[in-house]
Amino acid sequence: MKYIEAFRDGRLARKIAALIAREADSNRQYYLMEFCGGHTHAISRYGIADLLPDRIHMIHGPGCPVCVLPMGRLENAIQLAQMPGVVLCTYGDMLRIPTAKGNSLLKIKAQGADIRMVYSSTEALNIAQQNPQKTIVFLAIGFETTTPATAVVIKQAQALGLSNFTVFCNHVLTPSAISHILQSPEIRQLGLVQLDGFIGPAHVSTVIGSRPYEYFAEEFQKPVVIAGFEPLDVMQAILMLIRQLNTGRAEVENEFTRAVLPQGNIKAKRLVAEVFELRPSFEWRGLGHVPYSALRIKSCFADFDAEQRFEIPALSLADHKACECGAILRGVKHPRDCKIFGTACTPDNPVGSCMVSSEGACAAYFRYGRFRDSQNQQTTAQH
Repeated sequence: MKYIEAFRDGRLARKIAALIAREADSNRQYYLMEFCGGHTHAISRYGIADLLPDRIHMIHGPGCPVCVLPMGRLENAIQLAQMPGVVLCTYGDMLRIPTAKGNSLLKIKAQGADIRMVYSSTEALNIAQQNPQKTIVFLAIGFETTTPATAVVIKQAQALGLSNFTVFCNHVLTPSAISHILQSPEIRQLGLVQLDGFIGPAHVSTVIGSRPYEYFAEEFQKPVVIAGFEPLDVMQAILMLIRQLNTGRAEVENEFTRAVLPQGNIKAKRLVAEVFELRPSFEWRGLGHVPYSALRIKSCFADFDAEQRFEIPALSLADHKACECGAILRGVKHPRDCKIFGTACTPDNPVGSCMVSSEGACAAYFRYGRFRDSQNQQTTAQH
């Protein structure tokens, strides 16, 4: 804890907040997107928004891997889990994501499907070794953070000759998503979303480094500050973004120097490049089909690719009509803009993935009471 407490010091937080208030130009508004769901939770959990001046607006981005998985891929996973002899291994957050009709992996499990929650890809590999008579499908999701671990188990499965182990790959890429957001009609054509700068993701950047962000910082003239997940990390990143914007700069800066290098983790990147290749296009919840934004397993590891073994069809399915998760992931709407937020949609009864995931924006607002603050303000205004 001694390496964490220093980044949660309330006295230092107030000092940084005072600097932000003093340096933020009173004649302008600042619109900053924290891409990663971990930052969204830090902002809500530690009350960072309450320390910021009203002229600084935080916009929540699509940096939650569970949230951005489209409905069609979830339906594919449900179909896989119902196949005879298949054991589907998945991370816990995936179990409760509902389809538009209210189905989920958890409900399929209750009906008898062999679905097992794992904490790592290695657990799925172990299950394959322990159950040679079963076909194991590991539902692999996540950004660049979790991709190397999936690459490791695919190589291990090949070395061990585990013919009963496969991976349903849904790994997606951060820089492609950020570029897509900046090119979206809401920002470029319609002007619905004002966006001045980004708080860059922490764990993703430990793998890919800071250099991949330089393209869109220069191309779109939007500053990026990579930040850790502790409250002082986030507040320092906000201050650094304000200073860039005030001086007309659009650069990539690294606040998270204790973990992120410009070149990233070279060994992890080489491992990923050995096992995976780019998909020409991949569907994201809220963003639609994004070119070269996801990975697929290379042909030399095709024996461990669930999409090829089971000939998984491409499905494009609509989300629940009342759910605003897609718009929230694009930064167009806020969790409080959803009519069913905190009423029909809660963590106990989620309608959308943003309420299910531990990194979802709606879950953060519900868990830390941000929606109650809004309701109280609305009630006061009405009276």
